[in-house]
Amino acid sequence: MKYIFHVLLILTLFFAGTVQAQEADSLISLDDVEFSSGADTQVLDTSLTEDVVFTDGQDSVAQDTTAASTVVATAAPEESKSLWGIFIAGLIGGFAAFLMPCIFPMVPLTVSFFTKKSGSKSKAVSQAFLYGLFIIVIYVALGMLITIAFGAEALNALSTNGIFNFLFFLLLVVFAASFFGAFEITLPSSFVNKIDSNSDKSGLIGLFFMSASLAVVSFSCTGPIIGTLLVEAATKGERLGPAVGMFGFSLALAIPFVLFAMFPSLLKSLPKSGGWLNSVKVVLGFLELALAMKFLSNVDLAYNWQLLDREVFLALWIVIFGLMGLYLLGKIKFSHDSDLPYLSVPRTVLTIIVFSFVVYMIPGMWGAPLKSIAAFLPPIGTQDFDLSSATHAAPAASGDASSRKHYTHFHSRATIKGFDPYYDYDEALAAAKAQNKPLMIDFTGWTCVNCRKMEASVWSDPKVRNLINENFILVELYVDEHDLKLPEAEQYVSKETGKKINTVGKKNTDFQITRFQSNSQPLYAIVGADEQLLVPASGANYDIDSYAAYLQSAIDAYKAK
Repeated sequence: MKYIFHVLLILTLFFAGTVQAQEADSLISLDDVEFSSGADTQVLDTSLTEDVVFTDGQDSVAQDTTAASTVVATAAPEESKSLWGIFIAGLIGGFAAFLMPCIFPMVPLTVSFFTKKSGSKSKAVSQAFLYGLFIIVIYVALGMLITIAFGAEALNALSTNGIFNFLFFLLLVVFAASFFGAFEITLPSSFVNKIDSNSDKSGLIGLFFMSASLAVVSFSCTGPIIGTLLVEAATKGERLGPAVGMFGFSLALAIPFVLFAMFPSLLKSLPKSGGWLNSVKVVLGFLELALAMKFLSNVDLAYNWQLLDREVFLALWIVIFGLMGLYLLGKIKFSHDSDLPYLSVPRTVLTIIVFSFVVYMIPGMWGAPLKSIAAFLPPIGTQDFDLSSATHAAPAASGDASSRKHYTHFHSRATIKGFDPYYDYDEALAAAKAQNKPLMIDFTGWTCVNCRKMEASVWSDPKVRNLINENFILVELYVDEHDLKLPEAEQYVSKETGKKINTVGKKNTDFQITRFQSNSQPLYAIVGADEQLLVPASGANYDIDSYAAYLQSAIDAYKAK
């Protein structure tokens, strides 16, 4: 259920493709503040990270290569994983767009046009192939333009910028409202007419403008999907993300046209256009609205507004998906919906899955971990009422833990239950030396999705939790904390970047960059009293046994030293 949005999209396609035809989305200073989108990649403050290799912190292992324990994180495998994720999301979005009212009814007309105009099946297939190829070219070009216009660095900045995270939230709400039928997002009619007029030309030019006509005429349906996909791709921080996402989207959109041109008899198996097409739009609208909450949560966490705490976020999702379930049952209707005389089997199955998801989320209102969606949720520390807190007692702290630096700011809101970490490196190092234990450094962030998943899926396991609590001094360094300003005496100019370091978040970021040559979160570095790495630094590792073995190897190395 990690990819719950994708799962529901796939189920929506299944439902839509088989349902019967009858079935009738300032007072606060923004200077020097960067945020993460909560996507798989956590990249912060790009002004501080020139010449740094970025990764999402998942399964990346860095090697101890210098006497100063400089660590270089490898990015290629994780970038590849991230791009594959973007491609798959684009593919799913393309298949969803194909079932939109603006595109689906055009399939028989377009295929019939190729068949009649060409005069032969082979020519019809070649024309359909070129038509599909031009669709891909147009959308990939759009993705490339996004990258060229903003640049890779700007895309990274977008993923971590508070203003843009809030704008993304508003944008997704607008898209949801459009899918619900409040209005249609359309391109200027003069532009549409000009493109359409050129589609009557013969040869390759005519086919190109036919493809362009499909893109512009269907924009009211595909625009929100494309916009959401580009937002997701941009917030991954990948240079080729938008282009790869658009390639997946256009490929899924083009394949049916080519396929039906090759096998026209398959058109008979297509369900007739009807009210079910609008149902697809509305379901996607609910998903857009749910996704929008994640972007709003990012802003809330980073600004420390404490308005969208975990239980409030869950309450909103419960209501959103509950309304989706009622809509699928036909209990709720929007302006463009037709009557629903009965429930088809696929629609019933999708309804059961949606309501099951709602029931699954309800215990989270009282602190249930909800591990499968924990990466999307605000930290468990923001939960006001948590029945599970009594079962996860923190280890006994030496002295008064509340007197630790930044303890009151972080501990109640950020720390996973059952742990009692430090939040300042120098203070934690002194404690590690005093207690003769290795120091475990956790580079994390308020809006780091992988960090939340590691905490909920791995750190919460009793074996891992006990290993950390009994054998390490833990320090959590939040790299996106900008509310806490450093005292004047502690502010400095980074030797690595030449930038002024004036907040706790920038200090932690600069420390990670200068000492470990990495800016990915989570990053776990375990050092001894001499501040040298005991084992190579590690990113996210969701295999509990493997991660426990990694911790044990650090313990063994410390004892041997």
